[in-house]
Amino acid sequence: MVFRSAYPDVPALDLPVHEAVLGEAARYGDAPALVDGVTGESLSYRELIAAVGRTAAGLAEAGVRQGDVVALHSPNSIVYPVALYGCSRAGATVTTVSSLATPEELATQLRDSGARWILTASALLPVSLAAVAQLADPQIREVILLDTPAAPPAPAADAAAAPTLRTLADLLASTAPEPVVTIEPGVDLAVLPYSSGTTGLPKGVMLTHRSVATNLAQVQAVHPTEPGERLIAVLPFFHIYGLCALLHRPLRAGATVVVLPRFDLEQFLRTLQDQRIEGVLVAPPIVLALAKHPLVDSFDLSSVRYVLSAAAPLDADLAAACAARLGLPTVHQGYGMTELSPATHLVPLDDPEPSPGAVGRLIASTELRVLSVDDPGRDLGVGESGEILIRGPQVMKGYFGRPGDTDAMIDAEGWLHTGDIGRMDERGYLHIVDRVKELIKYKGYQVAPAELEALLLTHPQIADAAVVGVTDEDGTERPKAFVVRAPGSGLTEPEVIEFVAARVAPYKKVRAVDFLTAVPKSASGKILRRELRGR
Repeated sequence: MVFRSAYPDVPALDLPVHEAVLGEAARYGDAPALVDGVTGESLSYRELIAAVGRTAAGLAEAGVRQGDVVALHSPNSIVYPVALYGCSRAGATVTTVSSLATPEELATQLRDSGARWILTASALLPVSLAAVAQLADPQIREVILLDTPAAPPAPAADAAAAPTLRTLADLLASTAPEPVVTIEPGVDLAVLPYSSGTTGLPKGVMLTHRSVATNLAQVQAVHPTEPGERLIAVLPFFHIYGLCALLHRPLRAGATVVVLPRFDLEQFLRTLQDQRIEGVLVAPPIVLALAKHPLVDSFDLSSVRYVLSAAAPLDADLAAACAARLGLPTVHQGYGMTELSPATHLVPLDDPEPSPGAVGRLIASTELRVLSVDDPGRDLGVGESGEILIRGPQVMKGYFGRPGDTDAMIDAEGWLHTGDIGRMDERGYLHIVDRVKELIKYKGYQVAPAELEALLLTHPQIADAAVVGVTDEDGTERPKAFVVRAPGSGLTEPEVIEFVAARVAPYKKVRAVDFLTAVPKSASGKILRRELRGR
């Protein structure tokens, strides 16, 4: 059977993302749009709109053209959306890059996406430049800094050799006219984030302006954000959850986004208290801290009206403990994936007693099927567990340059196969109970087993390897490697862990290693990951 949203359909929003978010923002005038939670610096809506226009003009003057791909490689800051929407206004597609990426990981994404420009922060400039050095010249036309660092002390010879980089301040100072571009919302790409889907290496997810903009309208119908509402943005903007839930959605509604560059519990709690935060959108590890860490009792969190957790599964008991400690009726959950722009389910704000452990109800204009894992041709009903399929206007256009992977993910009728196992209850709530996909979710970050396996196999003392996610007592899923040593090797667990850690972003690190005589595989050579997880 096909499950359909109980909410009225919303029409497709055929607008470029910058217009969908900021098109009516002028009415909020001098109200604060963004606040730096560390320094207190702020941007009003009036200032944000002006900065986006000047940035677009500066980018166009620098040579950015419609259809160009620009890599945005930066931690959270109040100028991140200036760069993001400035690129959109100039007609460019933004590929968001993890601020934790190594030069090798960044170079891979730049190469795959065909990015011609990099917008980065001074703290990440060494990584960006090292990545550029690995690319065929002249792929990257320019690296532009989003901040203006103080000149480091250096010998004259080194200073002479150092590149002179354009900055965001230079773009803002441009007197060129804003570019005139014609964007086709249903065709042109707004963003190109990278996701591993259900399996394999990270792939560029083609999200059109229409799919992202329409998803904002779909979510607003279920989980409205109000003008003036104060939200904290500590989740990374490069992640689709942070990008849409903490930039697009609140700025479209006239809310105030208080930005933190990284998660530090004391700073996070102080910001909640001092900024009188109302909406807390986080991932499960922060819910765990709010529920159990003694430091929480030292701060006045009475302004918090709701907590929403997404990006990874949240234990029902942990959610209840967090809600009780903060004096809230519940901790709300949401569900989606990068390939879905990203949301499909939310627990409504006006439901104080949602089904325990559920990730929410279908948002507007969205359909769902539950497909039998044992008999993929059979649809299941209420209370039966199977693979979750989604259809709606938020489904991605496809994987960039990978039509085969796209066809494997989205069938001929437009149903996207999520790889998650779930069931619908009688109240219309979705419960995620397992997954058939191989992707590991470590504290909300995606970790592709195939990527780590390929890296492990480059070690001269490793004959074979497999990586799976294992769940610890605190409910966190962590990458674990199963390794077959080469003949005569005395390779140890710490050596394997160190080898991987030196070559990947911190969240991708292998956390444990078991040594096997052989990796269990099917007759076709597919790794039997369920068997490994069972060990």
